[in-house]
Amino acid sequence: MKPGCYTALVTPFTSEGQKVDHEGFEKLAAFQIQNGITGILAVGTTGESPTLSWQEHDAVVEKSAQLAKGRCLTIAGTGSNNTQEALTATEHAVKLGVDAALLVDPYYSGPSSLEIRREYIGPIAKRFPEMQLIPYVVPGRTGAQLLPEDLGLLSKQYPNVSSVKEATTDLDNMRRTRECCKPEFTIFSGDDAMTYDMMTDSSIAASGVISVVGNLAPHSVTRMVELITKGDIEGARAIRDAIEPLFGLVTVSTQEQTPYGPVLCRARNPLAIKTLMRLLGMPSGPCRKPLGKMSRQGLDYVVGIGRKVWTQNPEVLQPIEEFFGVDISERLNNPKFNEELFYSSY
Repeated sequence: MKPGCYTALVTPFTSEGQKVDHEGFEKLAAFQIQNGITGILAVGTTGESPTLSWQEHDAVVEKSAQLAKGRCLTIAGTGSNNTQEALTATEHAVKLGVDAALLVDPYYSGPSSLEIRREYIGPIAKRFPEMQLIPYVVPGRTGAQLLPEDLGLLSKQYPNVSSVKEATTDLDNMRRTRECCKPEFTIFSGDDAMTYDMMTDSSIAASGVISVVGNLAPHSVTRMVELITKGDIEGARAIRDAIEPLFGLVTVSTQEQTPYGPVLCRARNPLAIKTLMRLLGMPSGPCRKPLGKMSRQGLDYVVGIGRKVWTQNPEVLQPIEEFFGVDISERLNNPKFNEELFYSSY
C-alpha cells in the first residue's frame, strides 16, 4: 500500500443517528481530497462499522469508491468477528475496485493469534489475491491480537498481506513486526499520537498513518507525514506540536459525580471527534446508539482543545472554515452551538 496519510473517515448520520447522511459523507470526502489526503478509509471502526447494517455498510463503501476514483486511494473496512461476513464484505469491495481492505482483529470472540491467521486473514487473502489486505491490530478495543510472528507468516505466504495498521501503543511490538516482516512491509500508525515516533524510529520505520485526527486536520497530518518522509524532521516536529492537542480527542476521561459517589466516564472514539466536528459545523451528525453524548465536563474539555488549537495554531483548522464556510471562533465561543452536544445531568 502506498505510504502516506489515510483518514479513517467518520460516518455522518442524520438527526439522532437514524440514517446515514450520504450528502454529508460526500462533503467530508471532498474536504479530504481537497486537502491532499493520500486516501480515505470508509466504515472502519471510527466510521462506526459495528452499528451499520451490511446494506448501509456496502452503500458507504460504494459511495467512497465513486468519490475517490482517480482522486485518492480508498480503503474499505471489511473486518468482522465473523469470517464469513468479512469474506462477503471484502468480495463487495473487490467488485467496486477499492484499493485495499482493512481487517480489524475479530472483536469479542477473542480468537488466538494462530486462529486469526489461519481462520480469518488467511482465508480472505487466499480468496482475493488481487486485493491488498491491511490487518488492523488494536487489542484495546477488540480483546484479541494478531502477533508479529503470525503477521510475518501471513506476509510470507500471501503477497497481498503487505501492510498493517498498528494500534497496540507498544513500540516493542512494532519493532518485532519490523523484524518478522519483509523490509518492504508497510507499517501504518493506527494511533495519531504515535505516528511521529513510529516514523522516526528506524527500528519501526512506519510509512504513514491511518488517522482519526485527519477528519479535522487532513492537510496538517498529511504534511507532517510528507516532511518525515523527506527527512525534514524539524519541520515535521513543528506540525506534530501544533496538532498535538487534537490527540486528546481519541478518548476523553472525566470524573463524574453520582448520588453514590464519583465514577470514571470514558467517551471513546469517535464520540469526541464527532462532537468537535459538529461544533465546528462539519456534517458529522451524532454517533449511533449506544454511543450518545459527552458529559458537560467532557464537552468542556473538547471545546478547550478546539480553542487551544484555534488560538495557537489556527492554520490547523483554517481549512475547515474555508471549505465549510463557517466562523470557527464564533462556533467555539457561542454557547448556542453546543446546546445539544452534552447530557444536562449524569
